[in-house]
Amino acid sequence: MSEFRNLLETFDNQFPDRDYTIEIVSPEFTSVCPRTGQPDFGTITINYTPDKRCVELKSLKFYLQSFRNQGIFYEHVTNTILDDLVAVTKPRSMKVEAAFNARGGMTETVTTKYAATL
Repeated sequence: MSEFRNLLETFDNQFPDRDYTIEIVSPEFTSVCPRTGQPDFGTITINYTPDKRCVELKSLKFYLQSFRNQGIFYEHVTNTILDDLVAVTKPRSMKVEAAFNARGGMTETVTTKYAATL
């Protein structure tokens, strides 16, 4: 569990019997490279099919901002976001994509997925 998971709030899904997709895009994500201390900038895209709970957007914004000063690798932050969101919303499925801006002439995109077991 990440130290920031408690920032995430949820609300009841008003259509729990219907499959639909929610897409959330945060184009101003920031964290810090744990090796160089340089800032990392990227876009976090979250796609999920909710079950009984949906994530509340203001709390998600504060949660994502909590990584601003954290030294964390791209792979780690992407999987942490997925783990925390799955833990609080318990969705039918979820995908988190983190597309980081170029640094040193290279970009990186990390995608991680979750699917509930029946």
